[in-house]
Amino acid sequence: MPTIIPSIRAKHSFAEKEGFALECGGELRPVTLQYAVYGELNAARDNVVLVCHALSGSAEVADWWPELFAANDFFSIAPYCVICINILGSCYGSTGPQSINPSTGRTYGPDFPLVTVGDIVRSQREVLDHLGIDRIQLVIGGSIGGMQALQWAMDFPDRVDNCVSIAATPLGPMGLALNHMQRQVIRLDPRWKNGDYGDQPPALGLALARKIAMCSYKSAELFSTRFGRNPNRNGENPWAEPNARFDVSGYLDHQGEKFVQRFDTNSYLCITKTMDTFDPVRKYGSIHAYSRIKARVTLVGISSDWLFPASEVQSLAGELRSCGVDCIYREIESSHGHDAFLAEPDKLASILATRLSPD
Repeated sequence: MPTIIPSIRAKHSFAEKEGFALECGGELRPVTLQYAVYGELNAARDNVVLVCHALSGSAEVADWWPELFAANDFFSIAPYCVICINILGSCYGSTGPQSINPSTGRTYGPDFPLVTVGDIVRSQREVLDHLGIDRIQLVIGGSIGGMQALQWAMDFPDRVDNCVSIAATPLGPMGLALNHMQRQVIRLDPRWKNGDYGDQPPALGLALARKIAMCSYKSAELFSTRFGRNPNRNGENPWAEPNARFDVSGYLDHQGEKFVQRFDTNSYLCITKTMDTFDPVRKYGSIHAYSRIKARVTLVGISSDWLFPASEVQSLAGELRSCGVDCIYREIESSHGHDAFLAEPDKLASILATRLSPD
């Protein structure tokens, strides 16, 4: 697939004087968000698709979800203006732990405050206001991106026509446990130094955290099919060499090595904690808060996802319907686990084509 370049790649800064108040207390001042725009706004400015990225994604959605722009597919760029905004706490251009704290003149590092999904959505609204966009035809995302999509529909019901939230619910105890373990292994790395690691990040800890995460993003069926009990493909023999790896071990090590080269450790801790705190019912105090939603909502579960089980996504859809929300549940049958929305986008496209086609 050819490289797709955004029509706009820019940053928007705000909250320079009054500060951006955070839901958990404190504020950020100023705030800068990196964003990318693909395609053009139409005259009515009502053809906007807002894509909300997952944990390690960036604003450049064409790099990590290129199928969104495939020719002759539902997501062909032609009719839409696609916008993606790098979230608060990330390390790809938006305000996060690597940013300068104006009160100290040093990077925030481990002192970066806790941000919620609600904070992220309010900050994204600032970018859309800056661009003169009042309504979103579709907000879509998977994982923490799906959390953002649902939060958009709840917090700004008059601005969202359609919401598609994929493989996203408030994290259950298993997900919370996995995120906790990932943060713990990072902090056990000798290079952690209480988060003040400078230009020598705790690579071993972050790599191990990523390996734990990769196990939660896949499924046992996929691992059995892809790796089985095969020896590592570089020729190691785990039956004869004490330190030799199986194929699945080599895969996880490779994923860890790649990740530490592209992501900041403090950002990883920050965003996993943001995922932990997503709980829209707690924010509003009652399940009836879902009745705020005016958009047509599609919740998508993945059959083999054990991080956000399909049954929990389906249950959430029922809760929305009980509050009068126009909500349907659809399920992707896949062995790819939580990552199926990235690994098999054609299955997602068929769901969206049916839901979002004109009546």
